[in-house]
Amino acid sequence: MAKNSAFMKPMKPSALLAKVVGSDAIPRTEVTKRLWKYIKKNGLQDKKNKRMINADENLKPIFKKDQVSMFDMTKLVNKQLA
Repeated sequence: MAKNSAFMKPMKPSALLAKVVGSDAIPRTEVTKRLWKYIKKNGLQDKKNKRMINADENLKPIFKKDQVSMFDMTKLVNKQLA
């Protein structure tokens, strides 16, 4: 059975997202991996509620607020892929 091609097709990150995941066209799965690596490296996961992600100067233009849930984060990041 073939994998869902929408997730495996390389997507081009916007200029805002490229600051976090790089500018290469990569599959959504890789975007998510790189985003989580960035979040963990920079300690952006909320200490009390691990489902919440705190925005730093690179993520705030994408999130458009100081904090989002990991579920909302995925939706917001997908809007930054072409």
